[in-house]
Amino acid sequence: MNKCKLGDLFYIKQGYAFKSEKYVSHSNYILCTLANFSESNNFKFSPEKATYYPDEFSHEFILCENDLIIPLTEQVVGLFGNTAFVPKTEEFQFILNQRVGKIIPYEEKADKLFLHYLLSTQLVRDQIEATASGTKQRNTSPDKIYDVTVWVPNIDQQRIIGRYLYSLEQKCNVNNKICSELETMAKTLYDYWFVQFDFPDENGEPYRTAGGEMVWNEQLKRKIPKEWKPGKLCDIANITMGQSPAGKSYNDAGDGLFFYQGRTDFGLRFPTPRMYTTAPTRFAQKGDILLSVRAPVGDLNFAMEDCCIGRGLAALNSKLGSQMHLFYTLAGFQQIFKVMDGNGTTFGSITKDRLFDMSVVIPPDEILMCFEKRVKPIESKIEKCEEEIRELTKLRNWLLPMLMNGQARVE
Repeated sequence: MNKCKLGDLFYIKQGYAFKSEKYVSHSNYILCTLANFSESNNFKFSPEKATYYPDEFSHEFILCENDLIIPLTEQVVGLFGNTAFVPKTEEFQFILNQRVGKIIPYEEKADKLFLHYLLSTQLVRDQIEATASGTKQRNTSPDKIYDVTVWVPNIDQQRIIGRYLYSLEQKCNVNNKICSELETMAKTLYDYWFVQFDFPDENGEPYRTAGGEMVWNEQLKRKIPKEWKPGKLCDIANITMGQSPAGKSYNDAGDGLFFYQGRTDFGLRFPTPRMYTTAPTRFAQKGDILLSVRAPVGDLNFAMEDCCIGRGLAALNSKLGSQMHLFYTLAGFQQIFKVMDGNGTTFGSITKDRLFDMSVVIPPDEILMCFEKRVKPIESKIEKCEEEIRELTKLRNWLLPMLMNGQARVE
């Protein structure tokens, strides 16, 4: 391991201060800004927040696929030390905005993939954080980052380490895509059966399309299938509102029960354990649906183990025997939940009474059991993929500091 400064390994090209008055509704160019480091996506790069700019700038600021970028301003605590690769796009190109830098390695001294992981280590992040100044918005600079001290192996070992860690990350990304596609399949089936009411009738035909009888329901102000009935969420679900335990009981050493305060710990389908409590107050059981009841209201995950839930969450399980029906029923409330996000002076929330009283349509038991039987294999595959993501993430997090300080090597 060789001791050096980050400035010995790369230099940073800073972005340009593009004029806000020139922003347009659409173009072939999108500004790469701090907003693209999404907190809800664990600060990984997200192209969803798009600010378009006309073709009126020096093209030296155009970013290419797999360029490595780094934030120079910390709009949100935890942003410093994160880096991201510019994703591949077909429709537009990213351009480097101010307060974001492009890392250009000295090829004979540093591997780009290795740098991506090196900068994410706590040792480097703490040093970058220490270089920052400012009160409302903390800023650092390329010169300050260059002065951070690191220990690195030779270039050949860097390339091996970088490829190995990247392969773990890519496997997690593949699993996430599989989970997303499987969930789309289950959601589509739910929509056909419980929104469009085209569940299979006694002849195996789609009920509503095949002329199944629909009756007007005054309570719901809509037509529903005959023998279906109106109800409230509390009629189909057992609901536990979260309550935060005493702060002094929190720990990250594994003492006590898993504790989830809110949606901060949520993943695609299952939360990531980070905190424990030795004095749990409100509980969720393995398999319960976790619903975010504070901004953003409506995000959903499943509990993969018995856990304690804080005031930002509610835990729900089905009274009717179909967790998947309940899960997608809650997912169908997203428009209502968005309104909840806009209520309140500081942050959005949903009250216990409002949650319990949300209107639902209750289908016959045989329809629910048939749906559960159809989607249970899909859910099992999603859970298997998520468990693998957890194990790979634990492996990566355990290996990362050891590989970076020379305690472990990849042959």
